[in-house]
Amino acid sequence: MNLAQLHYTSAPPGPDGSGFRFTAVSPGVPPALLREAEQLIGYEPPREAPPCPGPQELAAFPQALSLNVLADGSRLLARSVYTGADYSGRWGNFHAHAVHLPQPAGSGPAVGELPITAWGSPQWAAATPAGGAPALAAVPAPGRLDVAALASFVAARGPWLAAFFADVRRLGEDPDAPQIVLVESDSEAVARWIMLACSVLPHQRGQWLTFTTYTRRPQLARQQIIGVMPEGGLGLAGQEHRYRVYDAMRSATPAPAPAAGAPDAWADTAARVWQAQRQDLVAEVRRLAAGPYDAGPLAALALAAGIPLTSPGRTAAADWAAGHRDALDDVRLHALALALGRPAGDRDRAEAEAAGRLLAALDGWAPPAVCEPLVALTLTEAVRTGEPPADLPTAGALGAAVRGRLAARLEPDLRTALRGPADEPAHAAGLLRVASVLGVDVSDLLPDVARQLALALLADPERAYGAGVRAALSELPGLRALVLDRLDALAAGDPTAGRRLFDGTGLRLTAADARPHLRMCAGAPVVAAAGPDRVGALNALLAQSGVSLYAEPLVLRTAMRLVWDGEPPGAGEAALVLAATGAQVHRDSGTWELLVRAAVRAPAGDVDAAELAPEVLGEFQEEIPARLRPSLLLLELARNLRAGPAGGGWVRRALDLRSLDPEPGPRESAYAALCARLLAGDRPDSELRALIESNDAELLGAYRLAARRPGVLDRLRLDPGYVADCFTAWSSQPQAGAVWQETRTDLLDGVLRPVVRGLAAAELAAVEQALARLGGRWADEFRGWQRPGAFGRLRERFAGRRSGSAAAGRTPAPGPADVPPGPGGADGPGRTVGGPGRTAGGPDWWSAGPDTARGRGTGGEGA
Repeated sequence: MNLAQLHYTSAPPGPDGSGFRFTAVSPGVPPALLREAEQLIGYEPPREAPPCPGPQELAAFPQALSLNVLADGSRLLARSVYTGADYSGRWGNFHAHAVHLPQPAGSGPAVGELPITAWGSPQWAAATPAGGAPALAAVPAPGRLDVAALASFVAARGPWLAAFFADVRRLGEDPDAPQIVLVESDSEAVARWIMLACSVLPHQRGQWLTFTTYTRRPQLARQQIIGVMPEGGLGLAGQEHRYRVYDAMRSATPAPAPAAGAPDAWADTAARVWQAQRQDLVAEVRRLAAGPYDAGPLAALALAAGIPLTSPGRTAAADWAAGHRDALDDVRLHALALALGRPAGDRDRAEAEAAGRLLAALDGWAPPAVCEPLVALTLTEAVRTGEPPADLPTAGALGAAVRGRLAARLEPDLRTALRGPADEPAHAAGLLRVASVLGVDVSDLLPDVARQLALALLADPERAYGAGVRAALSELPGLRALVLDRLDALAAGDPTAGRRLFDGTGLRLTAADARPHLRMCAGAPVVAAAGPDRVGALNALLAQSGVSLYAEPLVLRTAMRLVWDGEPPGAGEAALVLAATGAQVHRDSGTWELLVRAAVRAPAGDVDAAELAPEVLGEFQEEIPARLRPSLLLLELARNLRAGPAGGGWVRRALDLRSLDPEPGPRESAYAALCARLLAGDRPDSELRALIESNDAELLGAYRLAARRPGVLDRLRLDPGYVADCFTAWSSQPQAGAVWQETRTDLLDGVLRPVVRGLAAAELAAVEQALARLGGRWADEFRGWQRPGAFGRLRERFAGRRSGSAAAGRTPAPGPADVPPGPGGADGPGRTVGGPGRTAGGPDWWSAGPDTARGRGTGGEGA
C-alpha cells in the first residue's frame, strides 16, 4: 500500500486557486484531512533571517521535520523548508512535503522505521514534483547517518542527557507532562535530540512521539518535543509546569527547571550508555524481560560492559540480576560482579543490600570466581558501615588468598568497630560473624560484646533478637555461651525481664545450656498455665532449674519472683513454702523478706497470717527490721487471743503496738481478736476496764463492730446470762469519757435493746434472775432500762450533773444520788458501790451505772 502524500507551497494560479495551496495531493485524501494538515505544516522563517537569502543562506535555514497525531488518530509526518521567493518573486515562500501514516493510535504496534529517521532522507521533495509524487510505501528512507557527528553531539550535550531522558520518560507516562523545548542554532541538532529520545523509548512509543525540529512560535506548538532557534526560546522561562527548556546556546551546564526532580536511575543509565557510545546496549536490553523504563537490565549490561554508574544504577543492576541470573552468561555475570565490587565513594546501604541479595542468588549456582567480588564487597561494607546483613556469606565463599588479603585489610577497622559505642549491639554481633568468616581472632572482645548483647536482649527482646543476632548465636558457640551466662546472671536479678525474653522471641535453650535462672524463665509460661496452685508451680520451677536450691539458694528467689511476679505470696502459701524449704535457704537467698511481707500485708482477719507471724519472728529474728516488728507482734497477739492463753494486758499491748505505726491488716486483725475476747464470757474484768479507760476511738469502734457480729447477736438471743453480762458491762463507767459514752449508748440502744425486745417473757425473767444473782439493783436497773425513754432521761440527768460539776471545776463526790437503789441505798440498808464482790454492787472497779438518778428503783419516782 502506498502512503498518501501532500505538497503545499505558494504557487501560480491554477485550478485550485493561487497563493499558498496544496499543489499535489495523492488521490483519495479527504478534504477534512487537508484542512487539518494545512494548520500543521506551515513555516515561518526565523526573525533574524536575511530578507533576501542567497543559495548558501537558504541551505542554512532551519528545516521543520514534524510528526503530529491527527484528529482521527492517524499521523502526519511532514518536512517544511524555506524556499525564498515564490513564482511572483516575493520572499517568504516555503515548501511542505507531508506523508500520511494512516494507522490509528491504539490499533496495534506501529512497525517500520521511526519517523525521526526520515531526517535528511533523499525522498523529501523541496518542490512540487512535475510528474506527480513518486510512490512511497513507508516512512521516507533514512538519511546518511554521520556516526562521528552524533558521538560529538552526545559528548557536547552529555550534562543534559540524564535529565532529558527523564523528561522523555514523563512524556510517555503522563499525558499532562510538560513539553520539552530544545533551543539550538541548528535544526539538525534538534533532530539528533529527538533521535536520542526515540532510541531509549520502546519502539512503539517512539513511533507516536510527536515533535517538530523547528517552530517560530513554540507557545502555539502542540508537539511533545519542540525545536526552536535561540530567539524562539525567550519568554519560556518560569513556566516549568508547561515547558522543560534545554538551552544549549546559553549555558554549558544543564539548567532544566528543578520541578522535574533529579534524574532517575533509568535515565541516568541511558545517558551514560550513550556517552560511552554503547547505544547497542539500549537495543539489546529490549530482549530482556523488563518494563519499558526498568533500570535494572540496562544497568546490568552497562556495568558488564565496563560503563561506570552511580549507586542507584548499581543497586538496580544488582537487584535485577538477583532475580534474572539466567539472563546473563558467566562472562557478563563475572564482569558485573567485578564492577559491583570495585571501591565506590557513593555506595549507600541500599546498594550493599542489593549486592548481598545478588550474592545469595548466585551462591552455589555461579562459579566461585563470580561470587568472590560480591563476598568481598559484602564483608567490606559490613565493616565500613557497622551494619552487617543478616545473610552473611560463609567462610568457604572466599578462596584462601582472597580471604587472607581481605582479612589483613579489614582487621584494624573491624576491631575498631567492635570497640565502638554499644548503640546497636546487634551490629556488633554481625561484626563478630564477619570476623569469623575472615578468620580474624577477636576473642578478647567477645565478653564485652556478649554483655552489651545480653543487656539489649533483656531491655527490648523483640527489637534486639533480629535475624543477625539469631544467626550470630547460632554460628558462634563461644558468643552464645557468654551471652547465656550473662543473661542467666541478669535474669537472677530481674526474672520478669528474663521471662519476657522467652515470651517475645524465638530464643530457646538446649539440653547443654545449664543455666538455672534462664531455665526457669523459659519454663515460667508453661508452669503458670498449669493451674492456680502457685506453690506447686514454685516446686515445678525449682525442679526445672536443674540445681539444688541448697547448693544455689538464689534459684529460690528467682522462682518466687516468677511465680508471684515480685509480690509477696499469700500468707498460707508463704507458710507452706517455709515449711517445705526451711528458714536457712530463705536467709541465704534473701527471700525471707517476702515471707515477712506475706504476713504483714495480709488482709485483716487472715488466720494464716496470724499463724505465720510467730514463725517468721522466731526464724528471722535478726533480719526483720524494726518497722515490721509491730505488725508481726500484733498478728501474734491476735493468734494468741484466738488460741486461748494470751497472758494479761492485751488492751495496753495492742495500743502500744498501734502507736508504732503497724500495717492496717495486722492492726485490724489484733483489734478484732481482742474485741472478740472482750465479748466472751471468760474475759478478765481488768481488760474490759482498760478498754473503757483507753477512750480510743478506733479500738472502741472495733468493739462496737464486733458486738454486731452474728455470733454475738445469736448468743444474746439464746443465752440470758450473756444478756445480763453485756448489760452490766455496757451500763458501767458512765464517767469514763465521751468516746465510751457514745460507745455504751450505741451498744445499749443499737445492739442490746433490739435483742431484748424480741425476747419472750420467760427469757426476760431469766435475764432478770441472772442480774439478780449479780446484785439486786441490776435487775431493777434492767427493768427500768426497758421502759421507753427511761435510759434517755437518765442519760440527760447524768449529762446535766456532769455539766454542772465541770462548771464547778471539780469531780462531784459520791452522794446519796450516787448510791445504787436497793438495801443500803436510798431505799434501805445494804451494800454500797465499791464494796468487794460482784453480788450487790457489781465488780469492785465499777462506779455507779445508769442507776445514779435519785429515786430509781421499785419505790422511787422512776417507778
